[in-house]
Amino acid sequence: MSTTPPSHEHRPRVDLPDWMRNPEPARRTLGRRLSDLVDGVPALAATRRRLWAWRDRTRFSERRPVLSAIVSFVFVAVAATCLVVGALYLFHQIRQRQL
Repeated sequence: MSTTPPSHEHRPRVDLPDWMRNPEPARRTLGRRLSDLVDGVPALAATRRRLWAWRDRTRFSERRPVLSAIVSFVFVAVAATCLVVGALYLFHQIRQRQL
């Protein structure tokens, strides 16, 4: 004979304390009040949804990683070259006593 009850009888798996079975309602913090305000105004709610959609979009660097790496390398190379040439020009001006 088995001591387990039949499967159609429900038996609680754990005897939870009352504060876990019936928790207090969430506190009304400033963040919750602001969230309710945003949800209550249709324009703000739409703006929030657009912001979430924009934040979760797929970025260009994720869609085209190789092209993004090449463009980034070229940009950094040009910027570094401009900085070095600018520094050399300034040193040349200082040596010629024109600056």
